[in-house]
Amino acid sequence: MPDSLSRIFIASLFGITACTHVAPQSIITIAYARAHKANFVDIGVPGDSEGDILTFDQPLLDVQGSRIGNNSGMCIRTRVGHSFQCQWTLTLENGSIQVAGREFDKGTSEITIVGGTGQYSGISGQMESVNNGDGTFTQILHYWVQ
Repeated sequence: MPDSLSRIFIASLFGITACTHVAPQSIITIAYARAHKANFVDIGVPGDSEGDILTFDQPLLDVQGSRIGNNSGMCIRTRVGHSFQCQWTLTLENGSIQVAGREFDKGTSEITIVGGTGQYSGISGQMESVNNGDGTFTQILHYWVQ
């Protein structure tokens, strides 16, 4: 490659890298399932079984317990006593964040952030979801908006 073309290529490569670098951000939310429990739809074999559906529409709180939005979506049981496949939306004052992935019955679940609206348009990242065992779920979103 001629020397001048090499410099142009390298300069444009660095320019692209500089334009796409965005600092990561995070939000901690609490899905409050105590007052608005998930609706269990029993499909097929009675009791907890593959294919059963959970639907939910719950208040979304900040870490101080103030309402900041809504947490609503659905999950399908894929492995009894282990996990659901879920997708839901966190609706906030300045936009919404959509997530989808495997939610474990116990422990921390790593859920993909698949999109957003408003201030969160162009969002990507992941959410850690933890069932606190008291009717709440702590959701820590690690994300970038481009």
